[in-house]
Amino acid sequence: MDFIEGIEWQLVESGIVILLYVLLRTVFHAMIDRVGQRLLYQAPRRKLTKKIISILLSFISIGVLLFIWGVDQSDLLFFISSMLTIVGVAFFAQWSIMSNITATLIIFFNHPAKIGDHISILDKEYQIEGTISDIGVFFMLITTSDGHKVSIPSNLFLQKMVRHDSGKK
Repeated sequence: MDFIEGIEWQLVESGIVILLYVLLRTVFHAMIDRVGQRLLYQAPRRKLTKKIISILLSFISIGVLLFIWGVDQSDLLFFISSMLTIVGVAFFAQWSIMSNITATLIIFFNHPAKIGDHISILDKEYQIEGTISDIGVFFMLITTSDGHKVSIPSNLFLQKMVRHDSGKK
């Protein structure tokens, strides 16, 4: 009888976690849409940010579900701390994939540049001037005045000084 009651509670707790996942995902997606519309971001940019947030929420939900269903706490804690260590190292690694994904999220929420804007990246060695033609998960694509396409990693874009020429196109 205790076994059945335990499973019932696990099912209830799992249902709550799934409900919270759906609720938080909906709230975050609505927030991303509001920010994106206010800042005039294109739909692909909003869609990309929603995917990243959904993946993060999924990982958190899966971790909580594993805890509910009896995965040993020390094993779960070891797994989570290992993953956080990997993510932490990735955030600080200049060329890492996670660093570029994080930079893309920062660009989405806090940078005034958007697709179609004319910018100049001020670098000692190689200055780039052109129009932002795409903002992806890992890079930004800039089309120069002579028609060349230049790809810049998102994390590098955040590290450089950028002049945003709102009047030019």
